[in-house]
Parts: sequence; structure tokens; C-alpha cells
Amino acid sequence: MHAYRGPRPNARKFANLDLAGLSGDGTFSGYASVFGEVDLGKDVIERGAFSHSLVERGAAKVRMLYQHDPNEPIGAWTTIREDERGLYVEGVLSPGVARAAEVFSLMKTGALDGLSIGFRTVRSRSEPKSGVRRILEADLWEISVVTFPMLPSARVSNVKHARFFRDRETELVRGMRRAAKLMMATTFKG
Repeated sequence: MHAYRGPRPNARKFANLDLAGLSGDGTFSGYASVFGEVDLGKDVIERGAFSHSLVERGAAKVRMLYQHDPNEPIGAWTTIREDERGLYVEGVLSPGVARAAEVFSLMKTGALDGLSIGFRTVRSRSEPKSGVRRILEADLWEISVVTFPMLPSARVSNVKHARFFRDRETELVRGMRRAAKLMMATTFKG
């Protein structure tokens, strides 16, 4: 599913998500967009592109869908924020929803590992030589679990017990926990 291309400032576009941190209760986290990377549609999301939309809409009003299908909501987003890497998200698949249970199973096995954002372009700048369109402002309205993301690197990085550092804050907390465990083990062995 690709959105309309061209000079219209309010064209709809689907971009990718990097999913990580799937847990047993259906919660997961990752990056819905990575700033500065050119996707298969020759678009680049710029840092700050979602800031106005996030203030206006917030995580609760951005829908979690399956394959961009508005008839297939599968959960809810609990956190959506921009950081230095991109658009960081946390969400939970809805218990009791058949499609959400299927998505959860497919994510755990790695059979379904792409995610994608749906947005309306508010402001952009095109580079005639390269054909790249830089998205300066976007109205984010949905994030979907998909089979084929626009950005090939937008894949599930972690399912259940694997290690994945979602952002610097998470990496720091995990490092501190490892150090504390090591110190406790060393202290009581000595």
C-alpha cells in the first residue's frame, strides 16, 4: 500500500517501523520511523516531523492496525515520542482479538516482522537531482504491523527473551541492572 506521490502537501504515505521488545503480555516497542534514512519510496523523515502531530493527537489517538486496514485494529499505542534516532513507540496487542493473537504468534516466530506508519504530509521539500522527498512535517494517524515495510531495515529486532537496546535510556537501565547483579554476586561470594 503506497500513498499518492507528487507535489500535493497532504498526500498520504506509509513508512516503516522497527519493532522490538515483544513480551508475553503482547507489549512491544521499537521505532516507527528512523530519521534521515531513505525508504523504498524515496522519502526521508526529518527530525521533528511528528512533533506538532504528537502534541495535537498523542499516542491514544494514533491507531494500531494490521496491514494498514482500518477494519483490523489490533491494539493500542501507549507511548509515541521522538528522540535522536527516530519515532519511538510502545504498544500492546489487544487480548481477546483474534487477529492480535495471530500477529503475536507471527511476531514471536519472526514470520511477521515489519511495521509501517501512515501519515498525511503537511510540509515537504523535494531534491530534484536525487528525487528524494524530505518530510519536514507529518500528521501521524496510524501505525501498522505489516509484512513488507517501506524501509528494508525496519524489522523486528527482538522477540521475548532476546536482548535489544531500544534506546539509550533502556540501554543505560539494563547496563545498571547487570552491574548491580555482578556486584551482588561478587560481594556475597567473597
